[in-house]
Amino acid sequence: MSVTHKRFTSVLAIAAAGSLAVFGIATPAHADNKLTIAFVMGAEADPFFKAMKVGADAEAAAKGVNLVWQGDPSVYSPATQIPIANQVLAAKPSGLVLIPTDPTALQAVSDQAVAAGIPVVNVDTHVNDLSKVTSFITGDNADGGAKAADALATAIKYKKGKTYQVVVGLTSATATTNVARLQGFSAEIAKKYPGIKIVDKAYSQSQPAVANTNVSNWLTKYPKLAGIFAIDGTNAAGAASALQAKGLVGKIALIGYDAYPGNVALIKKGVFTALIAQNPAAEAKLAIDDLVAVLTKDASAASIKKNVTIPNVVLTAKTSAADLTKYTYVA
Repeated sequence: MSVTHKRFTSVLAIAAAGSLAVFGIATPAHADNKLTIAFVMGAEADPFFKAMKVGADAEAAAKGVNLVWQGDPSVYSPATQIPIANQVLAAKPSGLVLIPTDPTALQAVSDQAVAAGIPVVNVDTHVNDLSKVTSFITGDNADGGAKAADALATAIKYKKGKTYQVVVGLTSATATTNVARLQGFSAEIAKKYPGIKIVDKAYSQSQPAVANTNVSNWLTKYPKLAGIFAIDGTNAAGAASALQAKGLVGKIALIGYDAYPGNVALIKKGVFTALIAQNPAAEAKLAIDDLVAVLTKDASAASIKKNVTIPNVVLTAKTSAADLTKYTYVA
């Protein structure tokens, strides 16, 4: 048996065990006459998703529905997400909140759910074809990328006529959040800061240790590196660790995404010039509200917005202590 096949089989076993533990063997998901909403995300260990679960738990309790929370323990990848999603669907939840790790690879899962009469909401990321999805809820990713470019330019004291090398750490080449943030970042650079050159990109699959290695490699490869854009929280955490280990805090500008508690604490220490904060709890709340409205045929279902974009907030050393606390992700 190949290593890949062993891994795939292990994921199936984990997913099956998790699903059975939640739903009960041979017991319909809604046997207690309560709606069951399943959340399938990319990597449970990611503090962004932990913060999202806080919002999902609270709203599920408020609406009186069962919540099923499933994802790979740490790896953000369609290879691990698809079998988990399929196992969740086999238990026939009332509704599905899907956070696709890849817009193409997870399309079949979304379509399968809808065909089975299970309404689907996409949160954070989305599948390619949203025509049958109840709603799509996310942060303003292109705007976040643009704000990151502005913050980076300010941090490196950008001047026309000079050239600056920067790198970008991503979780995935295809996750729609990463794609939109990179597009926003690149467009803002092209528009305002032509001297900034993106010299490299690398991917971490939502694992800070991999991001740390990526950044450590860059620090050797690009001795004149001016800045880093860590496009999500796990890359931000890995990049911060690498800069601190190399004694380069304050010498290389680091702009991160996601207000993980550990990362927010590093703003005042000068490790991060800025963090772009989202509102994962609010995204989860809206997703559950939309599904409950559809499933209960509530009058509010007619006014569900197909696309909802939640604004970002830029956190810096000048941000008040109250706001830093307000926007820090709660796990």
